[in-house]
Amino acid sequence: MTTFAAEPTTVPPNRTRHLAAGLLAIFALVLSLLHGSTAQAAAPPVYPISGYFIYGSTSDAANTKKLSDIKSVGGDTVITFGSRLRPATLSDIPAACAISGVNCATAAASGVKVKRYFTYSDGNSWGSPAILCARDKTVTSGTTIFTILVLPSEGSGCNSPSGSYDIVVITGGTASSMSVSLGKAATSLGIKYYAGLPAPVMRTDVTYLPDLSYQATFSLFTARFLIYQGKVNDVPGLAGFYHHTEMPLSDGPVWDSVLTLYRIQNSRIAQYQPDRDAIVSPYIDSRTAFGGRVTVDQARNAIANIAETAGDVHLSIAVQDGMGTGKGASFFGSESNNNVDQYAASIVGSGSWGSKYLAPTRDYFWAMAEGVEGTGAELWANLEGMAPSTSQNPCDGSLRGQTTKTRVDKQLQQFGNSPVKVISFMWDPYFTCAGTWTPMIDRLKAGSTTPIITDSIFNSNGDVLVTGQNLSGGTIQVKWTDKSGRVFDKTVAASNYNPTYGKQMGINPLLESVTAKLGSTSLGSGKNYFIDVTNGSGQKNDALYSDRG
Repeated sequence: MTTFAAEPTTVPPNRTRHLAAGLLAIFALVLSLLHGSTAQAAAPPVYPISGYFIYGSTSDAANTKKLSDIKSVGGDTVITFGSRLRPATLSDIPAACAISGVNCATAAASGVKVKRYFTYSDGNSWGSPAILCARDKTVTSGTTIFTILVLPSEGSGCNSPSGSYDIVVITGGTASSMSVSLGKAATSLGIKYYAGLPAPVMRTDVTYLPDLSYQATFSLFTARFLIYQGKVNDVPGLAGFYHHTEMPLSDGPVWDSVLTLYRIQNSRIAQYQPDRDAIVSPYIDSRTAFGGRVTVDQARNAIANIAETAGDVHLSIAVQDGMGTGKGASFFGSESNNNVDQYAASIVGSGSWGSKYLAPTRDYFWAMAEGVEGTGAELWANLEGMAPSTSQNPCDGSLRGQTTKTRVDKQLQQFGNSPVKVISFMWDPYFTCAGTWTPMIDRLKAGSTTPIITDSIFNSNGDVLVTGQNLSGGTIQVKWTDKSGRVFDKTVAASNYNPTYGKQMGINPLLESVTAKLGSTSLGSGKNYFIDVTNGSGQKNDALYSDRG
């Protein structure tokens, strides 16, 4: 932080956002005074990530342990991935799935015409709760439960007008079903669990798009999946369902098939699980040298398109920030000319942040907040909790590597105040593996009191509103340039602490605010200013925060 030159940008600054935030800041201050929050004690330290993608288990003990560990670092939400409904042939049906010595799919389809066969396995023992139609069967062979669904290839219900049917053979173990076990653990711990939905396979010609050649069968199977979940997992802990087919935040028509998939499954959720929500997690790709790069304007349009697939379902759109894969970049405009870190360099090569990426994560989230406005959908952030892999940061043999606590803090700051919730991919292994550093769960606990600065407003009266987490009880250092070009560096006591800022504003409820009263001054137009917070615990933010007048 040695220069106070005008901030280089890759997109025009969002002046509307500063005006709106300024009005919100005034409103929040009034509320805090009315509620006496200036005298409130600091909120208990909790890391701002409140949800994680996980691998589930069929073991109650294992799931309870994992969710308890997540709760110990402030997590209140877990999400699992779904499985694929795979086209198959009779030869793909496991030999153990037999009825009176006959292939179970053949036996179940006796007397009807079969259009297609499918297989499915998702860690759940579907069994008798999944039986809905007369032709459906369940078979136990040794330690394995097979469930055979005979789905009409035309029409709905149990009978096909043409007499043509699709056969789905579901393989599961006799142990506790994964989703049931997770639902039980989540309910007991007060955690929200989102179960992964089924997904189609990907096309063989365009491998990044879903195969919708069997979308009618897929829609009907999704309905059966949701009916099954309603029978065996109707517990408070089951908050909703996760779409695990991904797309970039692109508004091009090539992605229409993914939107169709979301629309199909959201309509089924509304029909069979109307009290539960859905989550989808598209991703940012802002690499300048990548043909599929996404501009800020495209992201704004794309998130609105995704929101429109919700229908009557409450949809949360948890956008992947791309920092774990090198697709996205967390940097402030004042850092545009700085070299990318070693992890990003392993993906995009050496060079500056501003030359290797179209725009920082922050600009994308401002735009996406505009894109979801009025749609009924919620904007979440999906912080990629790993880093591109190098020889220096291995993580249990994973394709990606361990990341640093400072890098994660920088990612959190880049989200600003736009997302109402921050979740992370992925708990296991990236928050549990030991490698170059201790497991991230231990580093989160050790650094739980570190200040995180998410946003600021430099008001004309010299008051600077600072928002984030772990801000109370200390000092705020501000470096700025006034309208006359004079450079200042001032440290003042943090005042007007408001631990409920986020709740009052209807945004991320974990957000707090404090104010730095600098006295009579001004901020030069287009000039950078820098903020550091040292809180009452003596901890200082470990990631640079800057903004621009």
